[in-house]
Amino acid sequence: MTSIAVAAHLNAILRCYTRETAIPVAVGPLTFKADESTVTVWVEHASRTGLHQFTDVLVDGTPPAPEGLVRLLSKGADPGEVDDLAARTAESVRNVARFVADQGDRGPGRFLEVEQALLFGHLNHPAPKSRDGLSGDELAAYSPELGGRFAVHWFEADAELVSSDQVAGAPSLQGLDALQLMGALAGITPSAGRVLIPAHPWQAQAVLQRPRVAKLVEAGRVKALGPQGAQWYPTSSLRTVYHPDLPVMLKLSLGLRITNSKRESTPTELRRGLEINRLLDAAYNAGTATAHPRFTIVRDPAWVALDEGGPALTGLDVAVREVPADVDSYGCVAGLVAPRPGGVSRLSEYAAEDPAAWVASYIDNVLVPMLHLYAETGIGLEAHQQNTLVRMDGAGRIKGGAYRDNQGYYLASSYLRGLLAVTGLRDSTLAVVEDAIVDDRLTYYLLHNQALAVVGCLAADGVADEDELLAVVRDRLTLALPLLKAAGPDGDRLPRRWLDAETLPCKANMLTRLKGIDEVVAPLDAQSVYLDIPNPLRLGDK
Repeated sequence: MTSIAVAAHLNAILRCYTRETAIPVAVGPLTFKADESTVTVWVEHASRTGLHQFTDVLVDGTPPAPEGLVRLLSKGADPGEVDDLAARTAESVRNVARFVADQGDRGPGRFLEVEQALLFGHLNHPAPKSRDGLSGDELAAYSPELGGRFAVHWFEADAELVSSDQVAGAPSLQGLDALQLMGALAGITPSAGRVLIPAHPWQAQAVLQRPRVAKLVEAGRVKALGPQGAQWYPTSSLRTVYHPDLPVMLKLSLGLRITNSKRESTPTELRRGLEINRLLDAAYNAGTATAHPRFTIVRDPAWVALDEGGPALTGLDVAVREVPADVDSYGCVAGLVAPRPGGVSRLSEYAAEDPAAWVASYIDNVLVPMLHLYAETGIGLEAHQQNTLVRMDGAGRIKGGAYRDNQGYYLASSYLRGLLAVTGLRDSTLAVVEDAIVDDRLTYYLLHNQALAVVGCLAADGVADEDELLAVVRDRLTLALPLLKAAGPDGDRLPRRWLDAETLPCKANMLTRLKGIDEVVAPLDAQSVYLDIPNPLRLGDK
């Protein structure tokens, strides 16, 4: 199983490096110099989308370890960052080897099946399954890939130390306010003047070492109650947990560094979920909802946080997420396109009968609604593979799509005045930036990372010709242009760029990781390293 994990990481590293250094990739032998060494590989499959398949990787005639290849290809970067990335790559290899070897019991239903399917993680990241701080029994308990399941830990705190908010009348709250819901989920009635807050088990231990929380515990104002209530399944993000018999999921803070970032919520993130709820309730997206009734945004209708009444969180907080109706009809794109050892992806099984029709339906029901929302409202969804859900029937035919997150919402600055007129507020919790920056981010997340991943997967699995599928993407986007143009000012600007530009911006995952950028807290205009790459949709450019 280690050999499978090593091969997967060598592929991911080479995909990153060839993209980020503009090395042409074509089927057959590939040789390039790195520092004073010679790297030779055989390109088994070359892809316009970047999902190349490499075999027989050698450095000066010797098979390299992934962490050794990372060191070689990172020469010139900060030595401390190189050391850290090499260590995280080696850790990721160990984790993937364990995931591949241990495929035992899994949670019930297709939703969980797909959430637990990301054995190899991000296919264009050098350390996709790095979980800095998890090992042994913790890895088994907290990893969806291993069918992890656990009770969340609960803390009881003085009510004046805790902030909360919720959307009035949200069906998933079942008539309860956010604090009442916490008690119902824990199965505990808190003491008078006290409220309950859940925590991921790893986070529960970590926050007790933090001075702010430790002082509150010592003073008796916060009490750790330990694990209580239902056994929850971690989803693909690790920190959002799901139970098939409950109407809500819990998005918990998790101070682990996973790939590039620690996954702790910010006050803005918690409030952003409610702002989106209220905008949707105010029909701010009325045109999109009418034109695309099969596309939805999963709501985050409540949150609770220990913040001592101030602006800074302590690491004990939760966002409440609704469970979509008919949840087992949904699967995240990341799980659908995930490779499976010895077989094709779930996506290729579903789409094998008519892959072109599946891609066309995907563009119509998932991608175009996101573009319509942006054109109409200026709200750009950071809809990468993990946050994009496809709704399917039992045979895998598309019935609709959805977006889930309370963090990844951009707002093009030219739309800010109109949005504030709807909310009546003085500012917005959405990430307000220049329109051009939002265009660049959506080009990566919606096109490269999401839609073209579907194309690349079907081609790499050998069930379709990649150029034919790219032509389908072009055709469906072209057909959508009049609708998008009518949706808002210059509403077809972004898809026209995708169709016509010679190059398009794309995130450089290896360079971003080497610069030590925490993408959760970094300013949006410096959140990641971006570069321009040839536009895969320009079919005549070979």
